[in-house]
Amino acid sequence: MLARVIGAGVAGLCAAYALARAGAEVELVERAAAPGQGCSRFAGGMIAPWCELESAEPLVAELGREALGFWTREVPVATVAGSLVVPAPRESAELADFARRTERFQRLDAAGVAALEPDLAGRFEEALYFSQEAHLDPRAALQALASRLAALPHVAQHFGAGAGSLAAAPDWTIDCRGFAARDALEKLRGVKGEMLILRSEEISLARPVRMLHPRRPVYVVPRGEGLFMVGATMIENEERARVTARSVVELVNSAFAIHPAFAEAEVVETGSDVRPAFPDNLPRLILRGRTIYINGLYRHGFLLAPALARRAAEVVLGGAYFPEVMDADSGERASA
Repeated sequence: MLARVIGAGVAGLCAAYALARAGAEVELVERAAAPGQGCSRFAGGMIAPWCELESAEPLVAELGREALGFWTREVPVATVAGSLVVPAPRESAELADFARRTERFQRLDAAGVAALEPDLAGRFEEALYFSQEAHLDPRAALQALASRLAALPHVAQHFGAGAGSLAAAPDWTIDCRGFAARDALEKLRGVKGEMLILRSEEISLARPVRMLHPRRPVYVVPRGEGLFMVGATMIENEERARVTARSVVELVNSAFAIHPAFAEAEVVETGSDVRPAFPDNLPRLILRGRTIYINGLYRHGFLLAPALARRAAEVVLGGAYFPEVMDADSGERASA
């Protein structure tokens, strides 16, 4: 059986990997010259299912728990060091709200914060520590997954080409184009996200730090060698490539509130792309004939892709049915 996967972001790579590991012949087709060139490369890389309960539906955490095993055992590129959540100055109420909505955390006082992250000593009087969560470098993770795919038998990868240029018709098509699939998925919308990568030798962090703020929440994710990803804005528009001066200022100011050393950090990179989302911000497996659309991962790409890929492979190879994601929207109702 030939399964053609269109799109080589995190969803497409995970889908191709799941299908190939299950014994299918796989064609991976990507219009860019290499895998991972879309919005996946600008992700934060936080595998944080319990933190995400603060603003996401329980389904996101349920599916996201599978990602912990995938990125630490199946494709072991993630570091399990937990997530640290701190309030902005005079925003203790935000931390209390976060605690009410989430689970599996430990409350820390100032001494606990200092013990966990010495460079934050004296900066925060309280925090929440989600010790079971993990983080990864998205670009390294995408490359590791692509390399594993290349080593599997019966996998062909076509970069810089469209599916129309391939000769053989597949038995199944798995559409993982993200926002580019809006031509087929009318309810899909784009949510722009902007990020920075900073370099500083004056601060060391072992894990992602989220700072809560009613208007400008931010997270800082260590990437090693003095690099930190600072993100991310969420703007309801579909403009892909432009990073605004306002967003840069707000992200830097928020990082500065976590630690003043970020004010003197080198700006190594700015980035922006559009996350694909449905109206309820929940993911979908949409089945139309012999085509499955994996889409609507919103800002949870690395958290949700492994679980959705596994389910898609089970639909293709075994006729499985997953109502939690396949019946999520009556306008895009699917059946196996």
